[in-house]
Amino acid sequence: MEKVVSGIRPTGNLHLGNYYGAVKSFVSLQDQFNCFFFIADWHTLTTHPKPENIQRSAKTILAEYLACGLDPEKVTIYVQSDVKETLELYLFLNMNMYLGELERVTTFKEKARKQPDNVNAGLLTYPTLMAADILQHRAVKVPVGKDQEQNMEMARKAARRFNHIYGVDFFPEPQNFYFGEGQAVKIPGLDGSGKMGKSEGNCIYLRDDDKVITKKVMHAVTDNGPQEPNSKRPEVIENLFTFLCLCSSCDTYECFDKQWNDCTLRYGEMKKQIAQDLVKVVAPIRERIAEYEANDALLSRILKEGAERARESARATLKEVRSIIGFRNE
Repeated sequence: MEKVVSGIRPTGNLHLGNYYGAVKSFVSLQDQFNCFFFIADWHTLTTHPKPENIQRSAKTILAEYLACGLDPEKVTIYVQSDVKETLELYLFLNMNMYLGELERVTTFKEKARKQPDNVNAGLLTYPTLMAADILQHRAVKVPVGKDQEQNMEMARKAARRFNHIYGVDFFPEPQNFYFGEGQAVKIPGLDGSGKMGKSEGNCIYLRDDDKVITKKVMHAVTDNGPQEPNSKRPEVIENLFTFLCLCSSCDTYECFDKQWNDCTLRYGEMKKQIAQDLVKVVAPIRERIAEYEANDALLSRILKEGAERARESARATLKEVRSIIGFRNE
């Protein structure tokens, strides 16, 4: 099976945007590819996180992803820092990357502007570490968003440059993997914005209880209601219909769509229905998260076994890389 690699951002408390976007997409891949999903704790060091946050986050994130459907029997899930081989490949790849091209990476320039007092070398070479994460497994596909496209091009450049310098055809050039229609879904924010996100404070979290979900939905932004039959819905209202489309039955969606078109729609009733249906989606996931978090031994075993499989894959690659470059293998 072709190998797929993707990093998981080491921040807990997944929300519906994460669930209907990356997480469900990851779950859809596990029966089709040989998947390696890692919790990217080394990458967080560019922002100097507190030690307790690093230590707590891995199992929190693992519990959430398992609750959403990732199967550790089908995919390799591991913590990035448990695979030390990554660092040696990171070193080798850095020797072939150049200062000018790293400085031109858009994400580096944006981060440097946002944190001018912490423009560290890790921030500069972030694309190289990302390349090492991918190339150590000789992956051919990487699920990414638009914000990672330039970093993916850098990973392909690292693969091409290594093959060219040493006259080999060893590393495949990893390709961006975009999910098809109906897989990755853009979830709107409750504040009427086009995207749900933590920094915007407009999220429904998978850990939210029923009352919190209901309260958030009832406070969702609306307008004065439809003024003309069959009129176009503004974005803030289309966002509510997106929630209906995701969590409610077709009949329910069609009922409220009809009410919009004949100008009889009452937002209060619509929000109550959305809240009720979202609770049905979130509650089982919330309960499974709690069950996984209560089983520390299981989480530890999954991460240990995942690290062993990831290291086996990385060691095989690194052994050949060392031989190609000219270093001894023990």
